[in-house]
Amino acid sequence: MAEASARVPVEKTYKIYIGGKFPRTESGRYFLLQDPKGAVIANICRGSRKDFRNAVVAARGAFAGWSAATAYLRGQILYRIAEMLEGRHDQFVAELVLQGVSKRKAKKEVDATVDRLIYYAGWADKYQQVFSSVNPVNSSHFNFSVLEPTGVVSMLVPDDSGLLGLVSNIAPAIVGGNTCVVLASESMPLCAISFAEVLHASDVPAGVVNILTGFREELTTQFASHMDVNAVVFCDSEVGVAKSIHIEAADNMKRVISRVDTRWTDDSAQSPYFVRDTQETKTTWHPIGG
Repeated sequence: MAEASARVPVEKTYKIYIGGKFPRTESGRYFLLQDPKGAVIANICRGSRKDFRNAVVAARGAFAGWSAATAYLRGQILYRIAEMLEGRHDQFVAELVLQGVSKRKAKKEVDATVDRLIYYAGWADKYQQVFSSVNPVNSSHFNFSVLEPTGVVSMLVPDDSGLLGLVSNIAPAIVGGNTCVVLASESMPLCAISFAEVLHASDVPAGVVNILTGFREELTTQFASHMDVNAVVFCDSEVGVAKSIHIEAADNMKRVISRVDTRWTDDSAQSPYFVRDTQETKTTWHPIGG
């Protein structure tokens, strides 16, 4: 009797993360993620423009509640995310190694990611004091300038940093009360969806962070042009891409934040100015006396 053929393994299909749920891409499309030797690691959703529009709706719906949350609460939630990521440390190291990162660098990246979340958790109730002001005016009024979140932020995170670059852009946006829609690294997407699982099991309200996987070439225009997005963050240093993002973003005057050529493992990649990038300045006048 002939021997049975070798078993064909069932590869995991990583879904996208929208509105606190893990739907399949509405297009039904997937692409194969391969390791450096060409072996298939997993099936990855090829997100569509419809997926992006659904994610923006979820982010807009979550904005009012999240922006109204206290700074203390947002800081506590970011700290909780860091705790849970620390608890799954070995999983994220293994995923980075699968995608071609050395084990030493993978451990360093996961450690840095946990530390970065704690860093921004600490800034949650402090950035207002740094960037707000009482302004001198020539009248009998107090004049205050304070920061308010800009709204929904779309993010094209770096392709060469599957975890740290992702979190280094998400954390300062949400700690300041924004909600976001993120396009994960195209070449290293595993950690993005695993990070979504961390978010899902933490205290982050549904819709605050939405994570898509897919092709940059297909989705960049949508991320920059959508009329209900208030700011776009991009990390692609290609001149043509940067120019097109600025042109598309001009239609509704959305803010464009460029973070190209950033070394995400350096201390310079974390700053309260990253929080301020997605804030608007509100000025209030109040009369003095009766």
